[in-house]
Formats: sequence, C-alpha cells, structure tokens
Amino acid sequence: MTTLETTVKGLGAEITKTENWGKRRLAYEIKKQREGTYAVLEVSAEPAMVKEFERQLRLNENVLRFMSTRIPVLKRARPEAKTPEVVEEVV
Repeated sequence: MTTLETTVKGLGAEITKTENWGKRRLAYEIKKQREGTYAVLEVSAEPAMVKEFERQLRLNENVLRFMSTRIPVLKRARPEAKTPEVVEEVV
C-alpha cells in the first residue's frame, strides 16, 4: 500500500479503485523534473476529507501536481411505476 493510500484511509475515506499508470514524460518541466509517476485514486469521501487530503498533497514535496475531480453518480433508471390492472366488467 502506498503512502497516499494510507493517508486517504487514515482520513476515513474509502478507496474504490487504484490505478498506477507508471512513469511518464511530463508535457513540460516542473521543478526541474522531466518525468513523473502517474497514479489515479478513486475515493468515496466527504468534501472535508478531500480538502484535507489536498492540503496534505500540497505539503508533500514528492507530489509535483495533483487534480481532484468529482465523479457524478449515475442515476439508476427507475422501473416504470406499475399501475394496478383494472378489470372492467361489461354487463
């Protein structure tokens, strides 16, 4: 488990998916670095937890850049409301 994952779990958030994209060349030089390791963490957390995690990332000298986005929750299709069948009697 990486230090970022332990930090997220320490804040009380739940990690749903982790992807390590490996070392890649940066589009431009950042802090005299030409390459960086990319990682994607999908986390289920409260906004306060995300804010604290971002604060800790800013303090971490090993992190060059980070980006937090919100993934919209897909609404499940509601099943059609079943109407009670009406049986008509013709007299």
